[in-house]
Amino acid sequence: MFQSFNSLSDPTKGAGRVAQLRRELGQRGLDGFIVPHADAHQSEYLPPNAERLHWLTGFSGSAGTAVILKDEAAIFVDGRYTLQVREQVDGEVFSFKHLITEPSSAWIAETVKDGTQIGYDPWLHTLKEVNTLTEACTKAGAELVPLETNPIDAIWTKRPEPSPAPVELHPIAFSGANTLDKISRIAADIAKAECDAAVLTTSESVAWLFNIRGADIAHTPLVLSNAVVPATGKPTLFVDGRKLSNAVRATLAESIDIAEPEAFAAALANLGKAGARVGIDPALTPYAVISALETAGAVIVETPDPVQLPRAIKNETEIAGARTAHARDAVPVARFLAWIHREAPGGGVDEISAATKLESLRAETGDLRDISFDTISGSGPNGAIIHYRVSEASNRALEAGSLYLVDSGAQYQDGTTDITRTVAIGQPSAEMIRHFTLVLKGMIAISMLRFPTGTSGAQIDAIARVALWRAGLDYDHGTGHGVGSFLGVHEGPQRIAKTGTTALKPGMILSNEPGYYKAGEYGIRIENLILVTDASEIAGGDRPMLGFETLTLAPIDRDLIDPGLLSDTERAWLDAYHARVREAIAPSLNDEDRAWLIGATEPLAPA
Repeated sequence: MFQSFNSLSDPTKGAGRVAQLRRELGQRGLDGFIVPHADAHQSEYLPPNAERLHWLTGFSGSAGTAVILKDEAAIFVDGRYTLQVREQVDGEVFSFKHLITEPSSAWIAETVKDGTQIGYDPWLHTLKEVNTLTEACTKAGAELVPLETNPIDAIWTKRPEPSPAPVELHPIAFSGANTLDKISRIAADIAKAECDAAVLTTSESVAWLFNIRGADIAHTPLVLSNAVVPATGKPTLFVDGRKLSNAVRATLAESIDIAEPEAFAAALANLGKAGARVGIDPALTPYAVISALETAGAVIVETPDPVQLPRAIKNETEIAGARTAHARDAVPVARFLAWIHREAPGGGVDEISAATKLESLRAETGDLRDISFDTISGSGPNGAIIHYRVSEASNRALEAGSLYLVDSGAQYQDGTTDITRTVAIGQPSAEMIRHFTLVLKGMIAISMLRFPTGTSGAQIDAIARVALWRAGLDYDHGTGHGVGSFLGVHEGPQRIAKTGTTALKPGMILSNEPGYYKAGEYGIRIENLILVTDASEIAGGDRPMLGFETLTLAPIDRDLIDPGLLSDTERAWLDAYHARVREAIAPSLNDEDRAWLIGATEPLAPA
């Protein structure tokens, strides 16, 4: 099993650990400290030894910040975690704040007293974040103080050791481009930005550029590492040499230099001594890196990570791999949904046994490298917790008359998958059917969308919400995130969300996942992955339009659909999608599962 079901959080420990931290801060002459959910690579999911926010507060989500002052503390999370944080964090110690509507910077500006000294770890905050926090502290008459060492590390006993996972090469059969060609392309972009070099601190970018993968973070095949990429000459990869076999080292050495992580500081200093113009992404690069470069004399050029966009736009090999991975993944998913349909209504299936069954079916493909994130297996009210993680303490049975939400994915060497299905266990209520159908209308609207070149995710996010808005409903998360190629299941810069300002381009893969959540009762989400396709002309139009190809192949629960709420066009799309699913999956199923699939993909009855 790639997933465990141990309880990760204990709210009772928060008070004692916050008291320890306050004593440590007092010894350093500090009045407060900012604890982000971050590591030195701005990873979304963190290695165990970087889970400082979780250790301190009990909160195990993938986005959040805590601010600890002498007499009060607050934790800030986004809409995905507003229910979860109250279950995992002691409300007597922390006040709960919304990361978007009341960010930590605004709270600091309004809360801290004049003369307050607030510490931060410059390896865990980007330039953009430090500028925002500095402005907030200045407004409050406080001072933001960079620290050489993290005070949590001083009090965290039994802190895990860094991962020893080996580095592996990602073959050209899956990457579609060799390392030298990628380096040449990125070096040209660096020169075009009038930089002498760029510093890469995002592990996804390093992994893509050098065609390497690892296992330093659970479920995401990353090697935690940094790189300096010059406009001319060999790049340098800074990585723990113990992770490199002789064969891997020899292959990498053909195109790059390799150095230990401890040499990174000297490399930054050398760039400064040379007066180099160094490209850094202000939204991704640790402030510690920027400070070191500036102190040494480098000229900082704020520019987007040069690898981020090329990584997001998949090449033909990566697109073909994504299609193959989704077709492979569709079979265990269909087998799982058939099993749920047979077994759950009679009792005996719970959230853990369901997640275990799904992972075991994926493993039977023989190609599963990992799951792409901890499976969200939520029955009834747990389904309303957007990023719910089932544990032995929270485990619920799949009960008749309830909804079951399962959000899961797989890491195959040729592609990363992510799919959500909401399933009726027994007879659903009329309200459940109505809300499910409204969510489905939003998912179909995105699937069918045609849009001009230059359109961003922010411009189309509302399209998925229109049917819900008309009913006075909404969901508190983005409609879609980017997805990597045997990399992170969440990948930027592309997003379908209010914050998705990057133009969507052919080759990008995103999720399409509107939802609705009724706290304490049920959650609904339907998610497919979609590929941005090339522009094509529309009869009568005067400009070519981009579109989406749906990659995910799995039935959508017909028992939860009210055909009367769908237009003829929406019903036609769903019937065509189900026909495609049936054609792709049926030959790989046994007789029992095939019979279920045929019924599950029948055309909808006329409204």
